[in-house]
Amino acid sequence: MKIPKRIAQALINSLKGGVVPRVGLSYIAVGRKAEIDALLHDVDIIADGGASFRFIVGKYGSGKSFLLQTIRNYVMAKNFVVVDADLSPERRLQGTRGQGLATYKELIRNMSTKTKPEGGALSLILDRWISNVQQEVMVSSGLGITDPGLPPLVEKRISAVIYSLSEMVHGFDFARLLTLYYQAYVRGDDGTKAKVLKWFRGEYATKTEARQELGVNIIITDDDWYEYLKLFAAFLKQAGYAGMLILIDELVNIYKIPHAITRQYNYEKILTMYNDTMQGKAQNLGIILCGTPQCMEDPRRGVYSYEALRSRLAEGHFSGEHKDLLSPVIRLQPLTSEEMLILVEKLAEIHAELYDYKQIVTQQDMVDFITIEFGRIGADSHITPREVIRDFIEVLDIVYQNPQVRVRDLLGSDQFTYSQNAVNEEETSAEFAEFEL
Repeated sequence: MKIPKRIAQALINSLKGGVVPRVGLSYIAVGRKAEIDALLHDVDIIADGGASFRFIVGKYGSGKSFLLQTIRNYVMAKNFVVVDADLSPERRLQGTRGQGLATYKELIRNMSTKTKPEGGALSLILDRWISNVQQEVMVSSGLGITDPGLPPLVEKRISAVIYSLSEMVHGFDFARLLTLYYQAYVRGDDGTKAKVLKWFRGEYATKTEARQELGVNIIITDDDWYEYLKLFAAFLKQAGYAGMLILIDELVNIYKIPHAITRQYNYEKILTMYNDTMQGKAQNLGIILCGTPQCMEDPRRGVYSYEALRSRLAEGHFSGEHKDLLSPVIRLQPLTSEEMLILVEKLAEIHAELYDYKQIVTQQDMVDFITIEFGRIGADSHITPREVIRDFIEVLDIVYQNPQVRVRDLLGSDQFTYSQNAVNEEETSAEFAEFEL
């Protein structure tokens, strides 16, 4: 395996720290083919003008975030715009102190494209849109960039795009801000462009401030931020992109909200988003939410505690042990021992490539490692890729730094066995503690 050292370093550091790397996922992708194929089918529908909504449900460390990042990287290569955010106590879908708007701000801050995958792509998207319109008009009209007849034709083309948005909710104001941005672009007025970007990012606290700086009497608020995401999806299609994908992780933070009414408001927002995509009210828009089984199914506090969502999302009578990847909820099953063996083989290769050493860990060592990991009580249903990966990278690090240590002796030591049991007990205790909240 030939892999650039910077990517190898990012992979090993991220995985050892228990987080999903943003780059190099293709080097370690194992399993999940059926789930990825199902989500990529949604991507095709979005590109054709449709919409989709999915929940990805799995235990901590089961690979939800990995699957999200894999899809994120794929759709950006397919000319999609991706916005993503993790929910937290400060970021919800709805709140009394601007938590919903905080989620919107995070999504827009992380707006990414193929040419700007690290986020912050909003200004690039707007500038590229205007530049592309100018190029198209120049080609079709034969006019040069300095020709005085060019600006009226460009403005006419841009007005057609803006007019198509004006019939949507808040579309008139959204279109007006796009017009202000275009006019500032033509004049080279970076100050006004910055103010329009500030407005699109939801950073104006009061209408008075927005009116004084831009002459508009509306701002994005906690109640209507989702409507502006639908507007962005429609605009991005007009601007030449395939569509927009919204990725929201850590749904468990809604489950943890102590106040029942506040939780219900958040579930109401999910219902609105779900209905919009399923009923065709949104176009060129995909939404994926990630959470644990508990935050979905808990009848007191989970998503299913909201009857309108439970009746739409709960499994039918015939699902049982068969996976239905066409339903709105995709449940991640544990990776098999064979798939985990393939994964640790890839990790061993990347580790050796990163630190420039000849492979120390043998095939039998890897088999022994997987046998020990899956030999623990309850491992078949409770073990997660995150646990296995962190343990294996630790083994690789120790053996690399201590060449006299034999892998088989390390795996067979009482210390290794004890540490694994301790980790498992801690996670089990944490799960029960959370359940009691």
